[in-house]
Amino acid sequence: MAGGGSDLQSPKKRKREHAEGKTKPRPQVKGGGDGAKRKKHSGTGGQAAHGGAGEAAANKKQPVTHKEKRLAAKEMSEARKMKRKRHYSLEKELTKLWEKMRCHDVGKEERAKLVTQAIQKMDGKYLDIAGSHVTARVLQTCVKWCSQSERDAIFADLQPHLLTLSRKKYAVFLVKKLIELATKKQFANFISSLHGHVAKLLPHTIGAAVVDYAFHRAAQPQKRQLLLELYSTELQLFKDLTAQSSYSVLETISKLGLQKSSVLQYMTIQIQKILEKGTVEYSIVHTAILEYFTIADKSSALDVIRQLIPLLTQGASIIDGDEPSITTELPKKTKAKKKRLSEPLIVRIMQTREGLKLAISCLKHGSAKDRKKIIKSLKGHIMKLALNDFGSLFLISIISIVDDTKLVSKIVIQELVKHLKELILDKNGRRPLLQLLHPLCSRYLSPTDLACLSYNVPSLSSKEGEASEGATEVASENKVDAMADKEPDALEGMQVVSESKKDPSQRRHELLIKSDLAEALVQSCIENVGELLRTNFGKELLYEVVVGGQDNILEGLTARIHVLHEAIASDAAQPKMEDIEHAFENFFSSRVIRRMIINCPAFAITLWRKALEGNCKIWAEGHSSKVVAAFLESPSSEVKDLAKLELQPLIDAGILKVPDQKAVEK
Repeated sequence: MAGGGSDLQSPKKRKREHAEGKTKPRPQVKGGGDGAKRKKHSGTGGQAAHGGAGEAAANKKQPVTHKEKRLAAKEMSEARKMKRKRHYSLEKELTKLWEKMRCHDVGKEERAKLVTQAIQKMDGKYLDIAGSHVTARVLQTCVKWCSQSERDAIFADLQPHLLTLSRKKYAVFLVKKLIELATKKQFANFISSLHGHVAKLLPHTIGAAVVDYAFHRAAQPQKRQLLLELYSTELQLFKDLTAQSSYSVLETISKLGLQKSSVLQYMTIQIQKILEKGTVEYSIVHTAILEYFTIADKSSALDVIRQLIPLLTQGASIIDGDEPSITTELPKKTKAKKKRLSEPLIVRIMQTREGLKLAISCLKHGSAKDRKKIIKSLKGHIMKLALNDFGSLFLISIISIVDDTKLVSKIVIQELVKHLKELILDKNGRRPLLQLLHPLCSRYLSPTDLACLSYNVPSLSSKEGEASEGATEVASENKVDAMADKEPDALEGMQVVSESKKDPSQRRHELLIKSDLAEALVQSCIENVGELLRTNFGKELLYEVVVGGQDNILEGLTARIHVLHEAIASDAAQPKMEDIEHAFENFFSSRVIRRMIINCPAFAITLWRKALEGNCKIWAEGHSSKVVAAFLESPSSEVKDLAKLELQPLIDAGILKVPDQKAVEK
């Protein structure tokens, strides 16, 4: 056994010797017979075979250096890709063309040649190419820059497969590009191809983006066609039923004679699928849910709202106070992607009025715990909302509804205080501040904005009779618009319907005065008085601060407001200069000063004594004449008596013209 053991070798050693051609023949087994002969024959043949393999291996040069090893690995990788990918060679050729055609400095003719060359190479292979993450980008670039005839050929080839491509990770961008550049006829064909598939695509994380993209581009009848499929099975099966004048679910039920209970049941199933998948960031989904609220009972509506709130606030947990120091080192694209992912969904849906209404419904009808969760999710995103058209309205809702003023002050108000000047001069940014100074003023909020702020889920409304079947969102908006046409001032008295318990005036006082926002606001106005006077948006907030706000909310800051009066009067007392237009002659400042004189006697007296007394003849013509005449239009007898002695001779001489009473009241 000892002698036999010396001939046994480990597997690694035998493998190494096999590669070098030095494998020794196995020891023969004693005992003879056929088995012994076979083993002997086998051993002899194996030796010869291994010897041949060893010679071949010896002839082939083995990689030794790191460079040779990298090249060998690259060759092996290329060989594997050639076997795995059907159009690998074509992919390499297209990538080289793509690198040239997508450069900004390429001429129009040169790019057209490159695009045509790439399209010729891809002809007949569009479907295979659209699924690859590399070639899909090439095809997308070609669709963008190619001629209309070439684009039509690509669209015709891919049209039967667009629904399939809409579900693919990389092909979805190509489909969006084709939709964006499609002709009216091509787009109509695509909308028709979606018939019967809308309800299936919306819960799909990729397919939902394509449907929403088409929804944004679609005309009103086409939008109706897409939405009606979410109302009933019959509307999916029979295309002719979707030809209606409105996509309101209540009108659809009435005109087609559908059962409300069956529509409610079907819509509940479809919306639950969407909520389970979390594809709630799209405008078509927001519109569908708002329509669902018009027929849903109280329990169904509350169930949807409770499921929506966690989805709308997701992503907020990624935000960290120390994170910006880390992200500054990242590339721009990475930082943009990280920022987008860190934003809660409730911030991202503020691009449409439907998204705003959905967020307001969650805020109004959610519990105190839900409201707290929503507000906390907005940390770090307040300025983005404030400068956004619909986001600023959502901040107004928070200010008007949430009773937890400490939390609102900490998350919302403190962030606004840091950027007061930017907010005051911005069209949207000033609106949350104006809401605290003069709530729901029709001068600063349009009838449509007021309708959004007063939006309520019918079955959850606290007003009696508001939850009736005929009470639809569209009817509510039309009613507000009609009120605005007949009595614009009537809208100012509208209150945001909410489940709040705190008195509105107390809430305003806590958010404006106790949070020190009012003091910072007055100080900002004093420091920037000249700029605010002469800007369209800045003058509005300056006016509200000067008059003390509605219901004299700034009563506790009388001394600081008087300093502001002095600052405005000092600016107006400056002599005429060529580089800066005088406050009395500027289009914006002359009009806002006139309003201040009429509605704030304290300011009128200060301005008269500091800027106008003895100088009225200089300013009695042009835009400035409105400022001078405003002293006689003031309802305060003290202001009239102060100016009458100097102004009456100018009126008698025909130099100064006082507007008639109707114009004054207007």
